Amino acid sequence: MSTMPVHTPTVVLVGHGMVGQRFLEALADRGVTERARVVVLCEEPRPAYDRVQLTSYFNGRTPDDLSMVEDGFMARHGIELYVGDPAETIDRAARTVTARSGQVFAYDTLVLATGSYPFVPPVPGKDARGCFVYRTIEDLLDIEEYAKTATTGAVVGGGLLGLEAAGALKGLGLDTHIVEFAPRLMPVQVDEGGGAALLRTIEQMGLTVHTGTGTQEVVTEDGAVTGMRLSDGSELATDMVVFSAGVRPRDQLARDCGLNVGERGGIAVDEHCRTSDPAVYAIGECALASDGRVYGLVAPGYEMALTAAATIADETVDGFTGADMSTKLKLLGVDVASFGDAHGTAEGCLDVVYSDSRSGVYKKLVVDGEGVLLGGVLVGDADSYGMLRPLTGTVPPVSPEQLVLPAGAGAPVALGPSSLPDDAVICSCHNVTKHAITQCTSLPEVKKCTKAGTGCGSCVKLIGQLLPEPKDKGLCACFSYTRSELYEITRTLRLTSFAELLDSHGRPEARGGEGCEVCKPTVASILASLAPTIGVGGYILDGEQASLQDTNDHFLANMQRNGSYSVVPRIPGGEITPDKLIVIGEVARDFGLYTKITGGQRIDMFGARVEQLPAIWTRLVDAGFESGHAYGKSLRTVKSCVGQTWCRYGVQDSVKMAIQLELRYRGLRSPHKLKSAVSGCARECAEAQSKDFGVIATASGWNLYVGGNGGATPRHADLLAQDLSDAELVRLIDRFLMFYIRTADRLERTSTWLERLEGGLEHLKDVVVHDSLGLCDELEALMAAHVADYQDEWAQTLDDPDRLRRFVSFVNAPEAPDPSVKFVPERDQIKPDLTVLTIGTLEGV
Repeated sequence: MSTMPVHTPTVVLVGHGMVGQRFLEALADRGVTERARVVVLCEEPRPAYDRVQLTSYFNGRTPDDLSMVEDGFMARHGIELYVGDPAETIDRAARTVTARSGQVFAYDTLVLATGSYPFVPPVPGKDARGCFVYRTIEDLLDIEEYAKTATTGAVVGGGLLGLEAAGALKGLGLDTHIVEFAPRLMPVQVDEGGGAALLRTIEQMGLTVHTGTGTQEVVTEDGAVTGMRLSDGSELATDMVVFSAGVRPRDQLARDCGLNVGERGGIAVDEHCRTSDPAVYAIGECALASDGRVYGLVAPGYEMALTAAATIADETVDGFTGADMSTKLKLLGVDVASFGDAHGTAEGCLDVVYSDSRSGVYKKLVVDGEGVLLGGVLVGDADSYGMLRPLTGTVPPVSPEQLVLPAGAGAPVALGPSSLPDDAVICSCHNVTKHAITQCTSLPEVKKCTKAGTGCGSCVKLIGQLLPEPKDKGLCACFSYTRSELYEITRTLRLTSFAELLDSHGRPEARGGEGCEVCKPTVASILASLAPTIGVGGYILDGEQASLQDTNDHFLANMQRNGSYSVVPRIPGGEITPDKLIVIGEVARDFGLYTKITGGQRIDMFGARVEQLPAIWTRLVDAGFESGHAYGKSLRTVKSCVGQTWCRYGVQDSVKMAIQLELRYRGLRSPHKLKSAVSGCARECAEAQSKDFGVIATASGWNLYVGGNGGATPRHADLLAQDLSDAELVRLIDRFLMFYIRTADRLERTSTWLERLEGGLEHLKDVVVHDSLGLCDELEALMAAHVADYQDEWAQTLDDPDRLRRFVSFVNAPEAPDPSVKFVPERDQIKPDLTVLTIGTLEGV
C-alpha cells in the first residue's frame, strides 16, 4: 500500500534587511522553520546588517560588526539564503518567484520585505559622476573612494539620514553643505525651536546649512559634478552630491504581479500584513499599513514582522494597526529625540519649553489642560527620553517644568523608573514593557529573552535602572571590593603594589594571579594618586606599574586609528608665547605631524610613530613644555578667557587663575579624566559650567561650580560656593577633587558621581565646605603631597635610557618603523591611510 508524500510548505522571503531578519527570527521562535522550507532572496551581497548604525562604518566598524545575523543562525534553522540574487518576477497564479539567477522557487506563502529606495529629485545632472545616494554599505564604499579626490561635498536633505550623510562627509575631511527644502532641519521630528537649536550646534561644527531652498540643478563639467544651482538663485561649488531626500516604498514587484498598492506607493496590507492576495504578505518600509501610513522606522517594521510570522504560524494575534513614531538618535554627535504629539497638534494643548542657545539645548513638552503629557522634543540633551516617552498619555508625578530643567538649574526631580506603570513600553523597537524587563535579573538576560536593548539602544540606560542591584558589587572577577574600598585599603594599609593588594584582598581564586584588564589600570591609578602618601615612586612606567597601564599610558601618548600616536604638550590656561608656538610648528613640520587647535585651548599633533616619540619630546621638553596628560585619566586642561587683563567686561584675572590651577593639578590621577575652565565674568566665555570643576569671576571673588559635563551626556555644573578668595577657591577645589578620587567608581565622571552620591550636592557641601566628616585636613594633605611630589613624566622618561627602550615598534628591530602606519596628504597636512573595505564573496551560504 503506497502513501502519498507529505507536502512540506515553502515560505519565500523576498528581501533580507533588518525587518526581514526579524521575521526569520520570529518564524524560528514559533517553530515554523522546523516544519516548512524557508527561502530568502537577498539583493545585497551580504546578509542583513544594522542600517540604523550604517554611519558607524566611518568610525571603524566593519560590515561584520554591523551584521544582524547570529553566527550559524541560517544553518541551525535550515534557512536557504541566496545573497546577491534578488527576486525579478512573481507569478501569483503559479505561486512562483523567479530570481535574477534564473532559479524558480515555488511558494505556499510569499513575504515581501523589499524595503525602500532613496528618492532622488528629478533635477538635471542628478546622474553625473560624483552623485551618490546614502543607503547601503556599497553606497558608503563608493562615497569613501570618491571623497579621496574631493574637497567639498553637499548633502541634499536635512532629515535623519541627511544629517548622518553630512557627518560622514565631514569625517572624510570635506567642507560640507546641507541643503534642506523645508525651513528647518529634521522637519518631521522637531519643531521650529528644536530646529533652531540643532542648526546652531551643527553650524558651530563647521558645516554650512541652507534651509528653505531646494536643488534646481546639479552643475557638471565633462560629466562630473562641479556645483549646484539652488532654487533661491544661489550657486554652490561642490565636488560631490549625496542625495538623502527621503525614501519611497519598493513596490514594483507587487505592481508588476497585480497586487494592490497605494495611490502614493506602498503595498496595501491589512492588520495581519496580508496583501490583496491572501498568500502574499508585505512588511516593513514597502508596506502601506492598514492605517494608511508607510512606516520608515525600524520599530514598526519589527512589529509587522512579528504580526506576519504569528499569522503564518496560525497564532491568534491582535494585528498591526499603527505604531509609535518616537525616535531618539545621535546625529553629528547631537542628541535628538521626539515622541508623541511632538508638534503640539492636539486642540488646547500647551507647551513647556526650556531653551539654552549657548549650549545648544532645547526641550519642549506638550501637555493638555489637565497636565497629561502628550509628547515632546529634545535637542542637545535627550537623556530624559527614556523616562518621558513611556509617561506619554499620563500625568507625570512631577510638574513638566521640573522635567525640562537641566540638573543643577532647578528643584530636584524625584522621578525614577518606579514612576512608570508596568505596561509602559520601555523598548519601542521590540515593544517590550517594563513588566517584561523586571522579570529578568541582568541586561544580557533582558536582551536574550525580550530583545529589548538590541535595536537602536536608546533604552539600555533605563533598562539598567529597572534591573535589581547586583548582589556582587565588586570591581571585577579579581576583587570583591569596589574601587573606593580598594582606595581606602591601599591608603590605610599603605600597600605599595598591585600584587600585594591582590594577594591580600583579592578573591581567593584570583590571589597569586596577574589580575585582569579592569582591575590592573584601576589599581594603577589608585597607586599613582596615592604615591607620595604611601611612599612609592610616582612614575607610572617603573617596575610593576608599567604592566598595569592601558595602551595610552604605556607610551605616554594616545594611540590613534592607524596605530600612530598623538603628542599633546601642556599649555596652561591656553596662554603661550610666540617662541613656544614656533617650537610646536617646527616640531610638527620636521616630523611631518598633523596639527589641530583643540577646544581645550592647546595644540595637538597627530601621526607620530612610537619610535619618534622620544625625539619629539626631547625638542619639546628642551623648549620648556611638559606632558599634557591627554593619554591619562587625569587633569586635561583648565581653559580660560582673557579676563580683566584684556577684556572690558572682565572682573578678575582669569588667565592667571587658570594657569595656577592647571599647574597645581597637572598629573593628578583620578577615576576619569578631569576638565576645568575659568571665566573672567558672568558672560562665561570659557564655558566653566560644563566642566568637572569650573570657576566664574565675580566682583567679590570667585564662584565655584562642580559636576559639569559637556560631552555625550551634558550636565550643567552645580554651584558649590560663591564669592571665594583665591586661597579659599584653591582650598575647596583641593578638597573636592580628593573626595571625588577617594569615593568615585572606576571610569566615573564627576557629573555621574555627583548624581549618584547619596545626598547629592548638599552632602558634598557638608563634607568639603563645612567639614561634616572631619576629612578636610586629610584631603588637603593628600593634595599638598601630590603638588610637592609632581614631576613631568616625559622629562623623567628622557633622563633614563632604560625607560626609553620601550619606545620601539619591534623589539627585535628597534630602529625599524611599523610599515602598517601610513599616511596620505590632505589640505597641506597628513591623514591616516586606512585600508578601504573590500567586498569578498560569501561562500557556503
